[in-house]
Amino acid sequence: MEGFSPTLRFFMQLTDVKTAVWLQFIYIVILAVVVYKLGYAKKLPLLKNVVIYTCLVIGCLVLLILSYALPVAEALAVSALILIIYKIRLHQSKKQQSEAK
Repeated sequence: MEGFSPTLRFFMQLTDVKTAVWLQFIYIVILAVVVYKLGYAKKLPLLKNVVIYTCLVIGCLVLLILSYALPVAEALAVSALILIIYKIRLHQSKKQQSEAK
């Protein structure tokens, strides 16, 4: 278990291997959706959103394979945290500018 990423090891300690891989995949998909929504998402029609999220889930399969040895989930978590902090500071800055006017 030493060669696996920290989150996958954590999920393996909680459950069996098959369930741990599914939990890792769900965790990666959730983090990828959060990063996409906070960093890149624009207002799009419903069908385009369905296509984008389908491609995102398919891409997460590749990330799942990479996450066995690399800290993919951890990198996504850090990215999400940075984007959350950025959005909060951006909102505060816009609020201060609108109050100043």
